[in-house]
Amino acid sequence: MLTLERPLQTQAPRARAVVIGSGFGGLAAAIRLGVKGYQVTVVEKLGAPGGRASVYRQSGFTFDAGPTIVTAPFLFEELWALCGRNMADDVELRAMSPFYRIRFDDGASFDYSGDMSAMREEVARFSPGDVDGFMRFMDRSREICRIGFEQLGDAPFLSPLDMARIAPDLIRLQGYRSVYALVSQYFRNERLRTIFSFHPLLIGGNPFRASAIYCLIAALEKRWGVHYAMGGTGALVAGLAGLIEGQGGRIRCNCEVGSIIVENGVAKGVRLADGERIDADIVVSNADSAWTYRHLLPPSTRRRWSDRKIDRAHYSMGLFLWYFGVRRRYDEVAHHTILMGPRYRELLKDIFQRKILAQDFSLYLHRPTATDPGLAPPGCDAFYVLSPVPNLEGGQDWSRLAESYRQRIAGALEASLLPGLSEYLVTSRVATPLNFETDLNAYRGAAFGLEPILTQSAWFRPHNASEDIRNLFLVGAGTHPGAGLPGVLSSARILDKVAPHASVFA
Repeated sequence: MLTLERPLQTQAPRARAVVIGSGFGGLAAAIRLGVKGYQVTVVEKLGAPGGRASVYRQSGFTFDAGPTIVTAPFLFEELWALCGRNMADDVELRAMSPFYRIRFDDGASFDYSGDMSAMREEVARFSPGDVDGFMRFMDRSREICRIGFEQLGDAPFLSPLDMARIAPDLIRLQGYRSVYALVSQYFRNERLRTIFSFHPLLIGGNPFRASAIYCLIAALEKRWGVHYAMGGTGALVAGLAGLIEGQGGRIRCNCEVGSIIVENGVAKGVRLADGERIDADIVVSNADSAWTYRHLLPPSTRRRWSDRKIDRAHYSMGLFLWYFGVRRRYDEVAHHTILMGPRYRELLKDIFQRKILAQDFSLYLHRPTATDPGLAPPGCDAFYVLSPVPNLEGGQDWSRLAESYRQRIAGALEASLLPGLSEYLVTSRVATPLNFETDLNAYRGAAFGLEPILTQSAWFRPHNASEDIRNLFLVGAGTHPGAGLPGVLSSARILDKVAPHASVFA
């Protein structure tokens, strides 16, 4: 009998994508690229995935290094759904109520929540005449959110025409004003103006300079809530990493990128700091956008983002973070507390414009063990406290200043919310703008990349599809739409619209 042999069927190699950085933007990008058919490799400088959302473990305590507030959780749920999975099977989100407790220097406090009846009562305690203004402000915030987040949050701005199309809405919504200026139209009480204008600080912006478009955050929180991931934000990182591996992707840690390989104006992969070359059909950078252009690409490949333009841009503030554990519980302290210092406008001028380290400060205190006691040994509490400070343009020597600044913060906390803190302290570590520069490759140690002002937003921000280099894409805080978990996850969503399907390279 004659047997005909068929040629062996070989599977065509998959198009390759390399993602620089494994922050939330990079992890989300990797998942979306996997859905588009790419064989994805994520390269991460640190020893574990997460980037700014990495995790510290010491002395039996677990500390989230960066983001602690989860808003717009549907953006996470969507990533699980793209992989045919249910997020709730891997990660439990707990709704926070209140969202934050805001405490002023004299001890007065305001519980900020999504309960409109409770919020009206809180506003009335401070200024009965501002209750109507509060309701009108929330109406305005909803309108801004509908346009600025729901319609434009995942819309690429690749041409001046894209900016021209939104100009009428930008003018109508008074996006040319600052957040504080718009809030002041609705509130007469100065403390209420502070309470309803501080939100840009959560994404690296000065409320007195950030576009009023960022007033959308109030409505975004009201609609989708403020949540905490049980086990810490690291549980979200682990869940996303599992999705990538389930797609056949790979996350390589302890792999710092030295440069992006560009041939004839096209991104062709990356070269690691140790000299290894990783070839790819497309490159996605979740690294800081200024760092990407200034340090990973030679000037000869760049037209728009020249060294001069990068150096003259405005950058967000730096952060001083103190992570600490104590051998007692402070059950009267809320999960999220914002401690306002004695100054507001002038302190922000010191941080953003004068770039001096003031004697006073405002603080964000995170007590995750209020919700998740398992992050500390029995009977103990885990904390981190965050202080906005100047970025490295201020010239502060953090190697010398860090411990004295930590002691000042510890003293302020011990005198207010945490009596006996020094006696009960078990473990401690700090991070400064210098750590952001050396560990996270944050340009000038700016914790949130470019400052979110109108002239550095949308089309004026580094584009999601590089203006200079074909097949190079950007995600994360430094590109459109900006910082914060909803922003970086939306930047990865934009890849669906601007990055080619893997079949293009077949």
